[in-house]
Amino acid sequence: MTVAMTMTEKILARGAGRESVRPGDLVLANVDFAMGHDLTIPPAGKIMREQMGAEKIWDPDRVAVTQDHFQPAKDAASATLGRLTREFSHDMGIKWYFEVGQGGICHTVLPENGLVLPGELVVGADSHSCTYGALNNFATGIGSTDLACVFALGELWFRVPETLKFVYHNRLREWVEAKDLILYVIGQIGVDGARSKAMEHTGEALRHIDMEARLTMTNMAIEAGAKNGIMEFDDVTKQYLDGRAKRPYQPVSSDPDAEYEKVFEFDAEKVELGVAKPMSPDNYAPLSEVAGTKLDQVFIGSCTNSRITDLRRAAAVLANRKVASGVRLIITPSSHQVAIQAEKEGLIGIFLAAGAAWTTATCGACLGGHMGVLGEGEVCLSTTNRNFPGRMGHPKAQVYLSNPAVAAASAVTGVISHPSEVLEKMPAEIR
Repeated sequence: MTVAMTMTEKILARGAGRESVRPGDLVLANVDFAMGHDLTIPPAGKIMREQMGAEKIWDPDRVAVTQDHFQPAKDAASATLGRLTREFSHDMGIKWYFEVGQGGICHTVLPENGLVLPGELVVGADSHSCTYGALNNFATGIGSTDLACVFALGELWFRVPETLKFVYHNRLREWVEAKDLILYVIGQIGVDGARSKAMEHTGEALRHIDMEARLTMTNMAIEAGAKNGIMEFDDVTKQYLDGRAKRPYQPVSSDPDAEYEKVFEFDAEKVELGVAKPMSPDNYAPLSEVAGTKLDQVFIGSCTNSRITDLRRAAAVLANRKVASGVRLIITPSSHQVAIQAEKEGLIGIFLAAGAAWTTATCGACLGGHMGVLGEGEVCLSTTNRNFPGRMGHPKAQVYLSNPAVAAASAVTGVISHPSEVLEKMPAEIR
């Protein structure tokens, strides 16, 4: 008898060599791809070598390493982490090593290089590794100790999560983006509303948004406490991977009679442009509720919202305009390839002419690391994924989360603003 399964269950069953799995099962599964960065590779490498006695990793072609969190090095300690990461990657013969100035933020670098593919089981030593699930795979964050085990053995224990299904009807309105949709959803279910569960996103609204917007939604699965976020394979997925995928892949789909712990349904057309207010990603509010809030800094960056489509939206708002007096605008591309494309399209010139600071690709300000850390009492509007106390700097700083167009418009006015206050109509080329 065939057991009906969700996408997440099918991937874990395949990895474990089993015909089927059910929520709550503990399985030892083979990993298809693994990722680490400058904060997690040094401890993982040490554990693998010194405590596990492993001299080499299970498959150098199935591992990616990025220098992105405190790189370019912000101090001597960060430089040491970078050196240890560099040396480990060289010693292990890791094929997909991305140096400063060549890669960027891990959660953009892996998809854009076709390294995380449909139907695969992917782990990353970073909580936002759930991002890759937009490409129809099971992707989840793990710690450095677990990464050491994956490096040495190529496998890891998993508890099969219950799956929550999120169905989005109709389509988003003008200026409302995937970021607004996922902030709204997290506002409805809370930061622990999907704790240790799979968030399966589906519905008509998703067919109208591109892959980069989908990556924004799965990126924030962890902000709802989820184990992973996942989406169906469709023409958008295929077009994104054509000419990009580094390996053959086999998509998965949920069976029509698969069991879900709960099904949520949303009318995307009714979702308003919104923000997450301090001090939590689930503190959602319509933009109108916070409009006029004075800002000290606007940050457009991170693995959530600084891909090329995000930068195009920001540039459309900033073109021939200036950043308001008393406000600093910092723009960080999510990868070196994004920066190259932004230069080709003239976006960087628009940002610089507006008075923005343009940085290299780095996690930087998002985690309160460098290149935009906030001081006590400062107020920031950010396109990042978290606004918990101290996330971007001082615990008494106030961080609001928004989409890039709102961030750009607010940088021009100096207060939280609707993009229509700067542009009457959204340009057709960025819809």
